[in-house]
Amino acid sequence: MKILILSCNTGEGHNSSAKAIKLAMDARGGIESEVKDTLSLVSADVSKNVSDIYIYSTRNSLFEKAYKIGRRVSDFDSSFKSPIYMANKLYAKQLYDYVISGGYDAVVCTHLFPAEALTALKRNADLKVPVLFVMTDYTCIPFLPETELDAYVIPHQDLIEEFVEKGLPREKLLPFGIPVDERRFLDRTDRRQARLELLSGLLANRPETPTDSATEAGPAPAVEPDTEGRWMLVMGGSMGFGNMGGLISCILEKCSERDRVICVCGRNEEQRSSLASRFADCPQFRAIGYTDQIPLLMDACDVLFSKPGGITSTEAAIRNIPLVHTAPIPGVEDRNALFFHYHNMSYSSKDPQQQALVAFRLCDDKQYRQRMTDAQARNSNTHCCEDIIDYLEIMTKKQ
Repeated sequence: MKILILSCNTGEGHNSSAKAIKLAMDARGGIESEVKDTLSLVSADVSKNVSDIYIYSTRNSLFEKAYKIGRRVSDFDSSFKSPIYMANKLYAKQLYDYVISGGYDAVVCTHLFPAEALTALKRNADLKVPVLFVMTDYTCIPFLPETELDAYVIPHQDLIEEFVEKGLPREKLLPFGIPVDERRFLDRTDRRQARLELLSGLLANRPETPTDSATEAGPAPAVEPDTEGRWMLVMGGSMGFGNMGGLISCILEKCSERDRVICVCGRNEEQRSSLASRFADCPQFRAIGYTDQIPLLMDACDVLFSKPGGITSTEAAIRNIPLVHTAPIPGVEDRNALFFHYHNMSYSSKDPQQQALVAFRLCDDKQYRQRMTDAQARNSNTHCCEDIIDYLEIMTKKQ
């Protein structure tokens, strides 16, 4: 079986899910797969420009306006063919040539753009191979109902009625969950051990230049790192969005000397530098950039603060870490926050003071903490990628 997985460089979530599916395929064996940035089939410049526009729009509230317009149009007339469909239809022939020449048995989409282009090919009966769409948010996104693919993986069975109401066929909905790299987030590290590893690695203090007297006295005796206290992890997504400074101030006001606040700023180096400077006098605080050690950080921390991105929220739920959702990028993230909040999988608020207050309660109230992590376990599928692969095997055999 040979599978093409199509994503798009507008935020890391879509790519993350695509990579998770491929890793699961590689682990199972007997499956050849490739992850492709869809717009790179047009040109690398187009892919970069679209990604830059996405980042700019989210930081300037343009995404919120476009999302609201899209939802209203999609709700009003499901037969309406959006400008998004027309734009993606333009490279449909290039995509068709890539699928056919590559000899792929099926295509998986983790982004709306390739789903629109493939819909154009399906409508013209040009493309015979089955196409599976994978949602990466806990809601039916605008314009998805205008696509016509073979099946749709959605995050939860409680969302089926929403997708049907928007116009997607019930028989095509597969409530498997959202794909994440299950191996990374299922293998746990003991909390104390995770903290020791971080304090000797990612969070290690930079060594100071020794004075002459210190050199003459010989090396200082080894001191066991302090792994006690309440640890808070603050994340703003791969692009480092959000008013982290205000939230961190609220958290630090309630911290004791042994508590720690770790802020992951992603690739937003300007934000990391600004926060490091602003809180330079707070020994409990540390700002870091992009890191691949998120699972270890989750294991080490008592509470995660995160904007409600679909991927990070799913990873937190599978990792069973108490979750406080911060202010979302308006649009789909509002819906993600609502889903988690009303399923008791997180606490959601736009007020930093309230967010900090609830976080410390989650640290100190074991019953409250347990209720949240139990709800996360009940509502998460730790084998989503495996379910997707099983279904692809059925699809390709029928084809």
